[in-house]
Amino acid sequence: MASVKQFQVTFDCADPERVARFWCEVLGYAVPPAPEGFATWEEFNRSLPPEDRGSWFACADPAGVGPRLFFQRVPEGKVAKNRVHLDVRAGTGLVGEERLTTLEAECARLVALGAVRVRLLPADDDNESCIVMQDIEGNEFCLD
Repeated sequence: MASVKQFQVTFDCADPERVARFWCEVLGYAVPPAPEGFATWEEFNRSLPPEDRGSWFACADPAGVGPRLFFQRVPEGKVAKNRVHLDVRAGTGLVGEERLTTLEAECARLVALGAVRVRLLPADDDNESCIVMQDIEGNEFCLD
C-alpha cells in the first residue's frame, strides 16, 4: 500500500482570491506563479470564459513544508459550523500568561487583516488556552 506524501486543504468560498490572499498573510504563504504562458493571474483569468473567471485560487508554503491551500468558488454561503478547521499554531510550547500574551498579540494582527475573534477557550486540566476565530468569510479556525 502506498503512503500519502502530500495533501492540500480545500476551502469552499465565495471569493477565492480574497480568501487565499487572507490566508497568505495569516500563514506567511505565497501565491504561486501564474500558469505557464501568462504573466499574471489577472491575465490568466481574462483568458477564461466569464463564468469561470475567479473560480479558484491557491497559495502555498514557500518553504514547501506546509500543505497547499486551494480555494474554490461555490454558489451557496456558509450555513453551519466547519467539520474541519485549521489550527494556527502561534503559541506552541508556551503556557499560562506567556501563551495568552502571544495569542492575544497574534489575534490582534489577524483581526487587522479581517478575521473575527469569536471566543477564548481558557486552559483546563487537559488543554492550554486557544482563541476561536473566523476568517474573512466566516470559516472557523483556532489560534492555538
